[in-house]
Amino acid sequence: MVAEHPVVRTHPETGRKALYLSRQHTVRFKDMSVEESRPLIDYLSRQITRPEFTCRFRWRAGSLAFWDNRSTQHYAINDYSGARRCMHRLTVEGDRPS
Repeated sequence: MVAEHPVVRTHPETGRKALYLSRQHTVRFKDMSVEESRPLIDYLSRQITRPEFTCRFRWRAGSLAFWDNRSTQHYAINDYSGARRCMHRLTVEGDRPS
């Protein structure tokens, strides 16, 4: 499936702008080839994963975490070896990125 969306997205509730791409899913920019796009995708991906732009959630018994995918990227780390973690995903119908 091919999808097109803006790289800079305006959050519909806060009006704040955020980068809306991922190294895994963003193939290229409109009107650019894959080869032309890759250096920019890599650069932007490095920017959004800089430590000062990240939050490291530490799981404990009874923890609850949720985030807004319109302005947050999620990167799961298996850091709970030997422990059971029960997760439920909830997806709310969203809006079209703008």
